[in-house]
Amino acid sequence: MERQEARTLLAGAEEIHSATAVQAALDDVAARIRAQLAESNPLVLCVMTGGVIFCGQLLPKLDFPLDFDYLHATRYGAETQGGKISWRSAPWITVKNRTVLVVDDILDEGVTLAAVKESLTRLGAARVLLAVFADKLNGKRKPVSADFVGLTVPDRFVFGYGMDVGGAWRNLPAIYALKEQAE
Repeated sequence: MERQEARTLLAGAEEIHSATAVQAALDDVAARIRAQLAESNPLVLCVMTGGVIFCGQLLPKLDFPLDFDYLHATRYGAETQGGKISWRSAPWITVKNRTVLVVDDILDEGVTLAAVKESLTRLGAARVLLAVFADKLNGKRKPVSADFVGLTVPDRFVFGYGMDVGGAWRNLPAIYALKEQAE
């Protein structure tokens, strides 16, 4: 996306959650994860690329021993609607007999995270927990639910705090939604 197009898109978007609300939700999720996983020496897996902001800010708030790695599975690419799952990178650290915490930006339809969870279980993970920063209230039955959720977002295309629109604006500290299209 060209610079001016990205700026125009942001100027016309609606702020859904402020940077202050995002940071408060981050602190809350970190506290809930500490309460559940502090004694388990978990393997934390960041789902690239969307999960990098959330995971990067979450890790320093987890004051217990853990291992860290990443995976890359996506259905979106540069599109605004999901397609076929693309596996780009599996974790390098073994998940066998481990408690695994998967950290991602959003639980939208849940297809990608369900496939990730199923794959990690098949690889021998003892327990797989999901932490997402945003859970989209889309009214659809999702094949998986998150164990830890930062904030909910409406059934609109959202971006910021790790979520992109056309490759742009992952770096925003707040969450925005595209303007709803008139029908």
